[in-house]
Amino acid sequence: MGSEPATTKSGKERPWRLLLWSLAAALLCWAAYLGDPLEAYLKVLRNATHENRASGNIVMVGVDDKSLSEIGMWPWPRRVQAELVDQATKAGAESIHLDIIYDSPSTSADDRRFEQALARSGRVVLADRHALGNGSDLKQAETRPLKRFREQARTASISVFYDFSGVVWDHWLSGKIDGKPIPTFSASLANRTSEPNRQFWIDYSIQPKSIPYLSAADVISGKFSPGALRGKQLIVGLNADTLGDQKWVPGWGKMAGAYVQILGAETLMRGTPIDLGAGPGVIVAFLACLLALFWRRTATTTPLCLVTGSAILLGAPFVAERFYVSADVVPGLLMIVIVSSRLAYLRLRRRQRVHEQTGLPNFAVLRSEGTIDRALVLAKIHNHAEISSALSETEQKEAFRQVVARLSTGARTDLHQGDDGTFVWTVKNGAPIGNHLEALHAMFRSPVQVSGRQIDVALTFGVELGVARTLTNRIGSAIMAADEAWQEGLRWKLHDPARQEEVNWRVSLLGELDQAIDQGEVWLAYQPQMDIATGRIIGAEALARWTHPIKGPISPTEFIAAAEANGRIGKLTDFVLDRAISSGAAINRRGIEFQVAVNLSARLLTDRELLGRVQTMLDAHGLPPARLTLELTETAALQDAEGGLATLGALKDLGLRIAIDDYGTGLSTLDYLKKIPAAEIKIDQSFIKAMRVNRSDLIMVQSTIALAHSLNRIVVAEGVEDQQCLNELRTMGCDVAQGFAIGRPMGVRELVQRLQIRSTRRAA
Repeated sequence: MGSEPATTKSGKERPWRLLLWSLAAALLCWAAYLGDPLEAYLKVLRNATHENRASGNIVMVGVDDKSLSEIGMWPWPRRVQAELVDQATKAGAESIHLDIIYDSPSTSADDRRFEQALARSGRVVLADRHALGNGSDLKQAETRPLKRFREQARTASISVFYDFSGVVWDHWLSGKIDGKPIPTFSASLANRTSEPNRQFWIDYSIQPKSIPYLSAADVISGKFSPGALRGKQLIVGLNADTLGDQKWVPGWGKMAGAYVQILGAETLMRGTPIDLGAGPGVIVAFLACLLALFWRRTATTTPLCLVTGSAILLGAPFVAERFYVSADVVPGLLMIVIVSSRLAYLRLRRRQRVHEQTGLPNFAVLRSEGTIDRALVLAKIHNHAEISSALSETEQKEAFRQVVARLSTGARTDLHQGDDGTFVWTVKNGAPIGNHLEALHAMFRSPVQVSGRQIDVALTFGVELGVARTLTNRIGSAIMAADEAWQEGLRWKLHDPARQEEVNWRVSLLGELDQAIDQGEVWLAYQPQMDIATGRIIGAEALARWTHPIKGPISPTEFIAAAEANGRIGKLTDFVLDRAISSGAAINRRGIEFQVAVNLSARLLTDRELLGRVQTMLDAHGLPPARLTLELTETAALQDAEGGLATLGALKDLGLRIAIDDYGTGLSTLDYLKKIPAAEIKIDQSFIKAMRVNRSDLIMVQSTIALAHSLNRIVVAEGVEDQQCLNELRTMGCDVAQGFAIGRPMGVRELVQRLQIRSTRRAA
């Protein structure tokens, strides 16, 4: 299978349309020169791979900064320029090309001196400008040297054509002035003045710095090697930034305009470059795209054709330009890019809509159909992960091909596949779904056969009938039904719409909890703790309570467990700490020694700011640290043992009391007791309630009390519900009791009233 060709909405392939559209774009790019910027960039890159030196037969004489410093500002008197011509002639230069316009007279004496020098030399070529364009397209008018100078020297054109960026890429052998052909400076320097006019591209792989160079001041003063100009073609040009006439030479930067003429001449001395235009590139691209769209024998055929076409377009110019043949490749590349992009898009869209494993449409296709007024059936493979990990990719495809074949006996062509081993199809409302699913399930009692191995497929079915809901919701409900069927040992189960409200509540619970804290719906209840030996209330455990405005009281087990499991326990803990510390401080200010206890999740021990927040709350409310107990749930293993223990140590150093909560239900080991810097141990209420009817629980309570006392730790018994239990704990030597026998959880006002009543009685 190769990349997918263009298709109509009905699914009918239309590769010819894609091919013609891409061809039209390539031709437009060619005709409108849209690819010229990229074409120029590619040429510069290619030139950089085969840089070469100039022939050395052409010498550049520059009117440069040195010349201006020694001789004076430009333009120089023509007697000085005459001296330059005389010195070059004397040195044996074969030709002297003056890239300077002499279209106006200067002083009579200087012009006469210059005219005489031209006559003596007989080898000077003066700069002409021929008109570029015709009529309204005229870009540059003719500019000729004075007639008296033309009679003593030859002339050649210095006119050039600039592209959109001001670069001269192409040049001509000649132009026309007064209807007669005149060679260009480049053709004259290359001694190719008798050939018919034609256009050629300049070879910018030739290094400008390899062109011999002399300062005009040195030539005038004779300070140069005697053989430097002998037999050479000489060109004199302006080569100072202050004088202008600077051109951008591709790959080399800004240089004197004369260098463009020299590089053109160097090119002509090596041959006549041929420009084939974009035609060959478009043909190569057309053939590559044609094969890619219509010759799809294997999965790699299409990309191979397109990559090969691109490689030819990018690589062939490297070789061809060595033989002075060039062609534009950007229009052809554009054609390949358009076809490749379209095929890639179609392939991506197909992948987004089709499951790679089986070729079935995925759930996205089903969701795009909107509301479906049919019953939804979902099959879920519960050992999908095990199958995927045990089989190779090829074996997985074979296994799920067999699964699809069995499911298709009922689903026909309406089968869709998800990514997690789920399959969905629809059936007519009122159809006998139960019998149908029982029969389908029976088919999977036999394992699928893959590479000689038998693979068991464990699946159940979920059915959803709520046709008014969105497909996304319906699929989610069907998955829940299939999971419940698996947990309950059933083959299939129907989704119960009555449970949807419960699901919605669980999803929004945590968000509502944060809001409830801010709106005052969460409050604290305090359960008193009594010193068993004296019968005095010495403290209370702060317990979070949530009264929902609609649902009423929410079970602490439900919202606290959810907050802790989802990493949202921090805000609730800070709220409980602040209120509990405030209440504890208020009670202690009444002259009552009172200990307040708050549950602390082990997850918060990795919070580096916890210690600072606790200290801030204690200072703000004025509660001595020793009056605050943090109860660490013993069943919660420390996620970061080293960091958690360090935090507990810091809290103890602050003066707080640490307690191990729910002791006996989890990590009840001596190592745990040794590591945790706890001052007290709270025995879980399940042992306290059962110790009178279960001897092992009684022994557990007795041994825990003895162990804690041997470690100098206080023991708190939770769940003390009657006087008999309290008496037994007193006999065992337990220190503190908490439970209904002492007092039920109550509001802070009720707690204060109770403490005052007990204090009054004691005083009486």
